[in-house]
Amino acid sequence: MRVHYNYLPQEFRDIDPIIIDWRELAASSEFTLGRYVEAFEEKFAKAVGAKHCIAVNNGTDALILSLKAADIGVGDEVITVTNTFYATVGAIVAVGATPILIDCDSRYQIDPSRIEDAITPKTKAVIPVHWGGASPEMDKITAICQSHNLIVIEDACMGIGASINGKSPGTFGLVNAYSMHPLKSLNAMGDGGVVATNNDELAIWMRKYRNHGMVDRNHIEFWGVNLRMQPLQCIVLSHGLDRLQSTIEQRNRNALILDAGLSQINGVTVPERLNGYTETFALYMVLCERRDQLISYLHNNEIEAKIHYPLALHQQEAAKSGCKFDPNALPVATYQADHLITLPVHQFLDETHMNYMVEKIKAFYEHS
Repeated sequence: MRVHYNYLPQEFRDIDPIIIDWRELAASSEFTLGRYVEAFEEKFAKAVGAKHCIAVNNGTDALILSLKAADIGVGDEVITVTNTFYATVGAIVAVGATPILIDCDSRYQIDPSRIEDAITPKTKAVIPVHWGGASPEMDKITAICQSHNLIVIEDACMGIGASINGKSPGTFGLVNAYSMHPLKSLNAMGDGGVVATNNDELAIWMRKYRNHGMVDRNHIEFWGVNLRMQPLQCIVLSHGLDRLQSTIEQRNRNALILDAGLSQINGVTVPERLNGYTETFALYMVLCERRDQLISYLHNNEIEAKIHYPLALHQQEAAKSGCKFDPNALPVATYQADHLITLPVHQFLDETHMNYMVEKIKAFYEHS
């Protein structure tokens, strides 16, 4: 049995409904912003429970726009977690601020207990990451930030469709970023991103900034850039939103089977699942002894396991300049980088695939 990691050929197997809408778009010639972008922004805002959503090119642009809207730049420090995708820290560097890297917890999320020790007079914001489509303890993080007058900017790029006691990731902070990169829970045919906020003034500013600072065709209010999402992608994503709930439900059914089976295997550690938290399982991650041998074994048995990622950001060459961290204060992320594997749990797999993976992992530890 082959267990594929990439599900995009199945996700976009039937694109006729999308093409019908693309034909309508082509006839309208509304290729820059316009009603298709606005319709998606309104639909997405309703889905996540935000007042304003601004569609942009990609998740990285969403992070950069969020930071700029919060007036974060040169001389400012931003605290975030070391086990995240490059874009989280890259966006901080892109606006001229300094990333402060702290450790994660056993659930692969930023550890709230590490935040206060990292705060300095230069600290302006904290970026909690909803890593893997799980969520950090946002109530603790927001309380800490409020007590220190710090801005919360969520990296909710993997969090579309998740919930924390009924509230969506990306709705706790001042401005927050989402990604619709392929293999997220909501997929564009390429890249896509959204910034969410409940702040009216920031929403107005961001809509102008993502469109060169224009107030109309002939006037700009300030210097902006082009971060606009393409209407073609807004149509794709609007269709994807219609399937989002069923996507999340199937991923969670698959993850429950893996949790139950893998938690019985010596050598495998399954993370805790918090009550009231729904995950997207953009990444289904567990810690495994003899990880590299297990990966080879799974590949030989046609299970497309991955590693996200074999190096935490503080271990990357790029982190040697521009980032601040204490390498001795990052033991959890360092350990996880050496032991993590990511297993497929996407919506086009079922109980048979999950049980097959459990059986093979169990056989690896029993016979090797």
